[in-house]
Parts: sequence; structure tokens; C-alpha cells
Amino acid sequence: MEGFAGKVAVVTGAGSGIGQALALELGKSGASLAICDIDLEGLAQTEEKLKAIGAPVKADRLDVTEREAFLLYADEVAEHFGKVNQIYNNAGIGHTGDVEVEQFKDIERVMDVDFWGVVNGTKAFLPHLIASGDGHVINISSIFGLFSVPGYSAYNSAKFAVRGYTEALRQEMRLHGHPVGVTTVHPGGIKTAIARNATVAEGLDRDELAQLFDKRLANTSPKRAAKIILQAVRKNNARVLVGPDAKALDLLVRITGSGYQRVTELFMSRLVRKDH
Repeated sequence: MEGFAGKVAVVTGAGSGIGQALALELGKSGASLAICDIDLEGLAQTEEKLKAIGAPVKADRLDVTEREAFLLYADEVAEHFGKVNQIYNNAGIGHTGDVEVEQFKDIERVMDVDFWGVVNGTKAFLPHLIASGDGHVINISSIFGLFSVPGYSAYNSAKFAVRGYTEALRQEMRLHGHPVGVTTVHPGGIKTAIARNATVAEGLDRDELAQLFDKRLANTSPKRAAKIILQAVRKNNARVLVGPDAKALDLLVRITGSGYQRVTELFMSRLVRKDH
């Protein structure tokens, strides 16, 4: 893939899923990689795969919710490679539970990782991206940043927040003439472990929900998702929809406005009944 040779790219949540796929595709394209995750085993696997293809790589454990650590990490990466061109704020977690029963701590945890993790990464690396003269911020939202569904209010909140934050950032970079592209990513159902690793409210079966996601909703491979994202980055697109389901659901929202809410209610109720 063109456009990444000689670039230094940072990927959070690089131990599995989209993050690992992004790191590998970037490595194959000639980029140098700074990869991080809290999953040390997965991170080591990604590092090994990158070394196998000859990509320069720096691998570190990082919890994206730890702001001071993130700020120090950004300086360390810039010092190690001499510059930083791209940050892929990909790390994320899931949670399922109705507002009525979910705990405040569950909502806070999702917001800390999925929203504040993105803010921390963006703020930590933005000065380095501007200094590079050819920077790019890529923030992973979700199709759940385009429309809401019952049972996912915390995740919806975080992903809508990522969308708003990133769209505002893109406009600011253009207004101030900074050499930094900004792209918001809205993946649909991707074949990753996010559902299996998600937390659930009391009374819900995580394994059952994960099987439902894997069987009926995950349609796009991480590798395919990474290729779509990187193509959008190369073109400096403002946003990218990943997967046919993301495109279809975006169209639904555009056509129906708030009417999509009734459609998703019916879909979710039938999906649960069908699975049982």
C-alpha cells in the first residue's frame, strides 16, 4: 500500500483485532511501528510478526487511561524514532447492559478507555504530529457512533463522543493550517475478540452475547478492516465506514432520521428471539 513508507505510526490496542491488523499492514507498507497494549501476550505476538517482516518496531505495555504515562510514552516514541507521523487510537472495550441496571463504574470504565483513551492519545501525540510536517490522527469510533441501540448506552456514549471530538479536531487542524490530517473510523461488525472480552450487566450471559455477535454480526475480517482504514488515511478522508453493515446502517440513519430507533428496536428484539 502506498503512502506509508518512511512513516512512524503508533497503534494502541495492537495486541489483537484491528490494532494488530493495522500494525501488520503498516509494517508491510514500510512504516516503522510503535505498538502498545495492556495485553502483553498479544503485544508480543504482534511484535514478533512485525520483526518477521522486517519492520522496525517498539513495543510497550500501555494503559490508555493513564494520562501521565501516555504523555511520557509519546515523548519516548518521538525520541526513539526521531519523529512521529501517525497515531491510531484504536484501543477499546465493550459493555452490554440497560441503563436501568448497569453500574456507574461500568459506564465510567467504558468512557475512560473508549473516549478518554482517544483524548489522551490525541493530546499526547498532537505536538509531535504537527512537528513532523506530515501528521495524521486516526480515531476509532464505531457504527455505534452513528446510531444508538438498546443495551449499549455506555458504548454508544463513548463512540459518539469520539466522533464529535475527532470531527472538531479535523476542522481545527484545517482552520489553523496545521499539517495534520484527521480521520474518524466507523467499523461495523469486525471479527475480533471485543465481544468476548466485554463486560456485561448483572443477569446477562457474556458468552451467549459473544456468540450472538460472532455468529450474526461480525462480517468483516480485521485484515480487510485495516486495508479499508489505511486506504482512507492515504486519501485523508474525513471519515471511513468499514464493512457493508456500516454503510447500510449509515444510510438507514440518513434516510429515516430518528426513525431508525424503531427499526433497531425491532431488529434487536428479533435477533435475540432468533438466537434462542
